Amino acid sequence: MFAVIRTGGKQYRVTPELVLKVEKLDAEPGSTITFTDVLAVGGGEGGMTIGSPVVPGASVTATVVAQDRLAKIIIFKKRRRQNSRRKNGHRQHVTVLRIADIIAA
Repeated sequence: MFAVIRTGGKQYRVTPELVLKVEKLDAEPGSTITFTDVLAVGGGEGGMTIGSPVVPGASVTATVVAQDRLAKIIIFKKRRRQNSRRKNGHRQHVTVLRIADIIAA
């Protein structure tokens, strides 16, 4: 069974026991989060169910594994012939989740 959820402005295809990195959520490691923005559910006995925009009554439960940061991205700006350059770095904050259960309507 799988589901498509929406969080942090992105969509993710999830299955039970999947470990997933999403945009930072305010939750402590070990806590449980329930996603109700389920856009599609499939792989069960009823086939595929697509919501408009969400599937009514469907939810996905996940456990927070850790609060982490991604690898550093280097931002380098240079203006040619001006002796002007700027180097900057950025590490995005993410939440690591383990999908526990998918509940279809």
